[in-house]
Amino acid sequence: MQRIDHRLPWSSLGTERTLSVFRFGQGERKAYIQASLHADELPGMRTAWALKQRLARLEAEQRLLGTIELVPVANPLGLGQLLQGVHQGRFEQGSGRNFNRDFVELSAPVAEALQGRLGDDPHANTQMIRQAMRDHLASLRAPSTALEGLQRLLLSHACDADIMLDLHCDAEAALHMYALPQHWPQWRSLAAHLGMAVGLLAEDSGGSSFDEACSLPWLRLSRQFDHVPLACMATTLELGGQADTGPAQAEAHAEGILAFLTEQGLIAGEAPIAAQPSCEGLPFAGTQLYYPPHAGVVSYLSQPGTQVQPGDALFEVIDPLGDRATVVRSTIAGVLFAVERLRYAQPGVWLAKVAGAQPLREGRLLSD
Repeated sequence: MQRIDHRLPWSSLGTERTLSVFRFGQGERKAYIQASLHADELPGMRTAWALKQRLARLEAEQRLLGTIELVPVANPLGLGQLLQGVHQGRFEQGSGRNFNRDFVELSAPVAEALQGRLGDDPHANTQMIRQAMRDHLASLRAPSTALEGLQRLLLSHACDADIMLDLHCDAEAALHMYALPQHWPQWRSLAAHLGMAVGLLAEDSGGSSFDEACSLPWLRLSRQFDHVPLACMATTLELGGQADTGPAQAEAHAEGILAFLTEQGLIAGEAPIAAQPSCEGLPFAGTQLYYPPHAGVVSYLSQPGTQVQPGDALFEVIDPLGDRATVVRSTIAGVLFAVERLRYAQPGVWLAKVAGAQPLREGRLLSD
């Protein structure tokens, strides 16, 4: 195991923060795994520690057939943001920016750099594109903020990976994942190994999140040039809710990920068969968000992971002053995959998410 420590720029006077990358194995094929880019989403960090122990053993047993880079703490900036005991890990406090938005877009500069240079060999083209991505990131002006520096470092380690897993979680949720629809056939196995409730599929969700900053350039380049494969399979894995940090859950998630990497040829041996079939892959545009109709105490009437039909009760909001009790019901058939962890209804804050089969929305699909 090799440990690579990157000092982040522009810390406060008298302080510094470090991004640590752990590299296992060697070889051309590469998987990159990071956890807790939203720093208050800790199930991924717990899973990453379980992965770290297992990868060290697999490396000692000489079973790694490629390179696996692991970043257990992808956001040391947000990890220290606590306000009166409440972790504020989704947004950078100084700027208000979401830590998982606005990553560098790589397809345009790579296309410009490689115009007229790509040939008819997909493997050779892949290697040229990856080098052009690394070169572009290295050529950018020095980062002006710690957040910018952090995002550059993460992308520079992930941009040349064949497989990229970004470990997140929702508020309270069943396991679910986000990916390009073109890669869903390959992701079905991982979804089965992890027991995902739903795969949410979109070519461009808006906002340049980390997974799409890794995978979407390949889709764009493949449409601009011949013989360019979709060489980076990238996904965001939502490992349940924020409280789901139990050791049994983390070990199960780690074993599911390792089984998938074995199937993908990065680990020697025979992968176990998934205990259940894969979930459905549904359009991310088919997700319906449900909001409270008024202020009050929230009582959830359905649990994450439940299959719901139109008219099924999702939650109730009770106003004890005005004696209003309003039940909000699903308007579509689908999977209730996440609910808000706060139990007080606030204007404009979603309380439930249901994934359906029919597209309902256009444009930017990600919320901040």
